[in-house]
Amino acid sequence: MTNSKTTLSKLLAESNFSQECKELLSYLPKDRSFFAEYLYQYQGFWYPPNLLEGVLNSQKHFQARDSDIILVSSPKSGTTWLKALVYASLHRQEHKTPLESHPLLDNNPHSLVPFIEAFNFHTQDTSPRIFSTHMPLASLPESIRESSCKVVYCCRNPKDAFVSLWHFMEKLTLKEMVGCTMEEMVSAFCRGSSVYGPFWDHALEYWEESRENPKNVLFVMYEEMREKPEDWVMRIAEFLGCPFTEREIEDGVLEDIVKLCSLENLSNLEVNQKGKLVNGMETKAFFRKGENGGWRDTLTPLLAEEIDKTTEQKLIGSGFRFFC
Repeated sequence: MTNSKTTLSKLLAESNFSQECKELLSYLPKDRSFFAEYLYQYQGFWYPPNLLEGVLNSQKHFQARDSDIILVSSPKSGTTWLKALVYASLHRQEHKTPLESHPLLDNNPHSLVPFIEAFNFHTQDTSPRIFSTHMPLASLPESIRESSCKVVYCCRNPKDAFVSLWHFMEKLTLKEMVGCTMEEMVSAFCRGSSVYGPFWDHALEYWEESRENPKNVLFVMYEEMREKPEDWVMRIAEFLGCPFTEREIEDGVLEDIVKLCSLENLSNLEVNQKGKLVNGMETKAFFRKGENGGWRDTLTPLLAEEIDKTTEQKLIGSGFRFFC
């Protein structure tokens, strides 16, 4: 329990913020939350104080390069898996036998591909650099929006994303700390008051941008990637300018990467069972089943219907549909 409390203090502490963040918190709209005591609305989306500080810092200091790769998702929408696949694909020439010797065998994907809003984006000096973020499109650092860097957005069915977040919080004892029931959490999620929410607005922004700017933004459906991982890894690699050759495919390089990065394989590695990230979070918290439609084991029909109704309302007139 001590370790959990230590982690939670790092996640939820509201002290030692910059003066800019403190001033913002004093007048931003706020809402009771299942993730922290309060979430604060900034540029149309909701954040706990510590993540808002990270967003402000990245907006102020992150300098994108045209060669950068930015992996984006809402929380619990395939982030860990996407990081592993992209990292392994880009570095496949350096690690030609990935199942025998590879950085992913000894490092959690979040350690290899840092979050922009986690204050450690200065550590990468290779090219291309790979970063990740949960930030909505409009809140990305200006240098990203003005650059030619590639953005890959991974989208997941909202019911599965919600359930994954519920179990993630359970592993971190967050629900017990804030005294949240699933009914309360669904209600907050549906009104948009969730971390980096509203979930639907987040996805729609990137989907529309991918249609307007397909050379720089690729929109990926998590469920489709789970069904045909090799096809989507090839498509992502081609988008990023490092397509797999026929020889690589014949030699099993693509197959090896998919096996190495499978959630089943990653979750069984010692580093992802007993390891911790620099912020103290246990790496095992990032792995569960990752199955399509896994929400059926957790959500009641009534709660699933509540999310479905919100989804229907949010998507009216957009032309976009989530994978069912």
